[in-house]
Amino acid sequence: MDQAVVQDENEQGQDASQMCDEGQDGSDGGKKTGRGVLLIISGPSGVGKTTITHHVEKELGASFSVSMTTREKTHADVEGRDYYFIGESAFLKAKEAGELLECAEVFGNWYGTPREPVEKMLNEGKAVILEIDVEGAAQVKENMADAFAVFVLPPSEEELLRRLKSRQRESEDVIMRRFAKSKAEIARAKECGIYDVFLTNDILEETVVEAARVIKAEIQRRQG
Repeated sequence: MDQAVVQDENEQGQDASQMCDEGQDGSDGGKKTGRGVLLIISGPSGVGKTTITHHVEKELGASFSVSMTTREKTHADVEGRDYYFIGESAFLKAKEAGELLECAEVFGNWYGTPREPVEKMLNEGKAVILEIDVEGAAQVKENMADAFAVFVLPPSEEELLRRLKSRQRESEDVIMRRFAKSKAEIARAKECGIYDVFLTNDILEETVVEAARVIKAEIQRRQG
């Protein structure tokens, strides 16, 4: 089974900006001297991307970027671990000042990735992971064109729907809306030209190994 399809840069199509209105210790994979590598990992709900992302983080000794948000902090949230919680005026000021790599408004709340901590970790030679959707990835690529982007695919639409239903935590109506959104996300990812690698998550145990291998190879290639 072909796990990874690497896009030729010459075949990348539309400008990534069209995708958005506006809108530690570990192995030596991300800790070499010199500038680190920004990693984008995307995929539809139910595809297993979070499990894959955590494996890559552990395998490469990478760091997660913490987003900022205007949503209200809950009792379960930890400042600086889950999010940076700020007011809307401060968020919009940061957005206008170009201090965010990507941002989006979701159900009346703003979410975004602060540029400064990402730059700091990259300058320390670390691999930095952003687990974001296609629109966010497009914005990041516009700001940092050398980011390495991976999209995780399901083996089939039928299997994706089965996985969504197997979680048994949402109504049928919500599942079908999520399924429709996932199909649209996959279509956008294939069309937008911003992803360097597509991985098909058929057998999770094999996919996590392949994801780490592909990303580690790219980091080593860049570090010469």
